Amino acid sequence: MPPPTRQPVSRRAFLAAVGAMSAAVGAFALSARGASAAPSSATAPGEPLGSTARTASQPTVAAAHAAQAKGDNAMLDQMTSAQAQDTAIRPFVVDVPEADIDDLRQRINAMKWPERELVTDASQGVQLATTQKLARYWASDYDWRRMESRLNALPNFMTEIDGLDIHFIHVRSRHENALPIIVTHGWPGSVIEQLKIVEPLTHPTAYGGSASDAFHLVIPSMPGYGFSAKPTATGWDPARIARAWAVLMQRLGYSRYVAQGGDWGNAVSEQMALQTPPGLLGIHTNMPATIPAEIATVLADGGAAPVGLAADEQHAYDQVDFFYKKGLGYANEMALRPQTLYGISDSPVGLAAWILDHDAASYALFARIFDGEVQSGGLIRDDILDNISLYWFTGTAISSARLYWENKLVFFAPKNVPLPTAVTVFPDEIYAAPESWTRRAYPNLIYFNRVDRGCHFAAWEQPEIFTNEMRAAFRSLR
Repeated sequence: MPPPTRQPVSRRAFLAAVGAMSAAVGAFALSARGASAAPSSATAPGEPLGSTARTASQPTVAAAHAAQAKGDNAMLDQMTSAQAQDTAIRPFVVDVPEADIDDLRQRINAMKWPERELVTDASQGVQLATTQKLARYWASDYDWRRMESRLNALPNFMTEIDGLDIHFIHVRSRHENALPIIVTHGWPGSVIEQLKIVEPLTHPTAYGGSASDAFHLVIPSMPGYGFSAKPTATGWDPARIARAWAVLMQRLGYSRYVAQGGDWGNAVSEQMALQTPPGLLGIHTNMPATIPAEIATVLADGGAAPVGLAADEQHAYDQVDFFYKKGLGYANEMALRPQTLYGISDSPVGLAAWILDHDAASYALFARIFDGEVQSGGLIRDDILDNISLYWFTGTAISSARLYWENKLVFFAPKNVPLPTAVTVFPDEIYAAPESWTRRAYPNLIYFNRVDRGCHFAAWEQPEIFTNEMRAAFRSLR
């Protein structure tokens, strides 16, 4: 008898099978540890979200009972199936078509370059030499499949909340009594920023911590970012995202949890704390909103700093003053006219330059990395291009920018968050929040620490410091 013929398996089918196995393992872990992957409550698509999820609306329940009484099993099955789909948690596999990767390289190589800047520094923007080094490496040596495999090694899921598919990574710790945490990225970030903290937070004993430091980790992609769906109507501002995250954590079966974020992740986490959904114990931020009203007024006028500021307050004032005068252009454009940015949706090099130019300290760091400098936190060229490539392959350059248009919050103004709040200050953030401003801004401050290094992308650039800060910040809330 001849040996059986081996049937070829497509790459997409193989990845789908891997995703299904990951989902099965994740579902078993949720069930075994008491967290439901499909709890009985969810908000109907398109329905405004409250601080807690609901099951079906009362008319739906009544109709189901009526259908059952009539023996209309087909109608009942249809409604039950629709409700289950609304709350279902589905496995997700990242699989960028090879044609898209080829197209990316072709577009990079076809870039029509401008002349060099007329100055010897970055005062005119992202420098030509830096951009060309990035483009050469991106087109010739960069391997997206490496990042794709890394993402697919983690449990990725989709679930519909408020009518929109939300992508998230969900990694449960093996340690009992691990504290659930939802970590939110910002712009121009993504879930890729948090990949380096997954293992240290969920498996602390392998990374210098104890079992009591463990977290169950949820990392969602914001609407219009990464693999989450793009909103098809206006209204997805930080407050709405915050309500969606509360639904997500309830849907995962978490009755007590904490939230963390920087950049837009801070805005979302603060809104969650203001909404006080059941189960949210407190928040941590690495980009706190602390600027006092009297300081904000002077900054808006562009005047000199008030007399009598402490040294750290003066430093923060100078940082914000520089950012408002020299670094806020990208945010102004996205807040006013995000749809106008067609160029970054069509040109990968244009997108890369736009993302690099987030803030002066981060750009200087990125430029040094492409010059070959080795960083203490381990940030490398591939890290930077992984994140930019995610924006490119998902086509989210414009949809992510719309969050600035949607936002009505004064970004750095204190919000009077009532829940326990922990703050870590990284010195090369857009501004290093002084402790005096922070204590005024957060009346329930439970933790404050200023670390010795790190920029805007804290978890990405300094994962070890960030991990230690998460352990210390939430220790009192366990």
